[in-house]
Amino acid sequence: MQGVTGLLVDLFVIFLAAKLAGELFERINQPAVIGELLAGIVIGPAALGLIGTPDAGLIAVFHGDIVAAQEAVNVVYHLMAELGVIVLLFFVGLETRVADVVRVGTRAMAVAVLGVIVPFVLGFGLVGLALGHPHIEASFVGAALVATSVGITARVLRDLGVIGSIESRIILAAAVIDDILAMVILAVVTGVATTGSISMASIIAIGVQAVLFTLFVALVGAGVVRRFGLGLGRLRMDNAPFAVSLLAMLGLASLSAQIGLAAIIGAFLAGMVFAEAREHFELEHQALPVYQFLTPYFFVVTGSQVDWRLFLDGGLMGLALMVTALALAGKIAGCGAAMTGMGRRSMAIVGVGMAPRGEVGLIVAGLGLSLRAIPADLFSVVVIMSILTTLVAPPLLRILYAAQPEAAVEPGAEEPQAGLLPDL
Repeated sequence: MQGVTGLLVDLFVIFLAAKLAGELFERINQPAVIGELLAGIVIGPAALGLIGTPDAGLIAVFHGDIVAAQEAVNVVYHLMAELGVIVLLFFVGLETRVADVVRVGTRAMAVAVLGVIVPFVLGFGLVGLALGHPHIEASFVGAALVATSVGITARVLRDLGVIGSIESRIILAAAVIDDILAMVILAVVTGVATTGSISMASIIAIGVQAVLFTLFVALVGAGVVRRFGLGLGRLRMDNAPFAVSLLAMLGLASLSAQIGLAAIIGAFLAGMVFAEAREHFELEHQALPVYQFLTPYFFVVTGSQVDWRLFLDGGLMGLALMVTALALAGKIAGCGAAMTGMGRRSMAIVGVGMAPRGEVGLIVAGLGLSLRAIPADLFSVVVIMSILTTLVAPPLLRILYAAQPEAAVEPGAEEPQAGLLPDL
């Protein structure tokens, strides 16, 4: 079809840039994800312009409408990036049993709650009280500081081979709770921005719906797979267990998005459910090629949305660095405080692991700008904060895990296993 060729070339360039940058950063002992993010910035429309703009063939398909052709490019990129992060969280879920998450549930709840409250208060206080911006602008900045981009952390933890550690289990469980709380906060500030108020009944309905969905999938789904999972091997389709697990991944990701949660939460829950059957069907080995193909698109596309010229504005950078410092301090202090009693290293790992804002911060900032709830300068500040927290967290996690003291153990819990499978 005319117009598809240019998009195929873009996908080739994205994948090539991801692999080359990932190889380079691995050789200098840095996480590949940082290379992929920076590769996106370099080849994106704000820099070299190798990707991100429609070619003549695609514009012709839309009868010369450049705006429509550009939107088509954006949709394709967004779809590839979304598939990439969905597969990433599904893969991480395959390495995480429901029982592992339940075991750290109380601690994860505390991490999530404090990791939401402290950054929101700090962001709101700086923008609304110290700098004197209207409360709605301060609320959107606070909401951007609340969110956690678990996809970034999950990739680093998996690459380091520490998904089985207790800190990783707490981060992943807390990220699910964090997403529910962030969704409620975003619904509140969006409602206030659009209508001036939002009812308490709406807030409660959003929270209850999200909690029930999460509990039902995690507990009931895991029970069903444990009881009937072996029956998948008798289906006649090729690689039936893997095919059914992918159907569950896409179905739960779609359902999760429909009820207002991030699609990656549904994908992670699907992975946890099928983790109960992984010994029988080696699902991780079958999912690995899909993971290696799609996941880099998420990080490169995320990087391509960044305009490097923002970093040249001295005044803007000053405020952005202040907000970034509060964003890091809020997660490290809030989440770290919830880890009290488990050692300073564990406190630091969980705090840093919850720090990346990534695409979630960009989404919140974009929503605030589209509603005209925040001005362009505050939008740029949140974008820079999202970039910096995303770039800082992976190398810090590598440093913290490189120390390799004794693994932290949740009081009253079993000693965690280092990992049920070797790093793939």
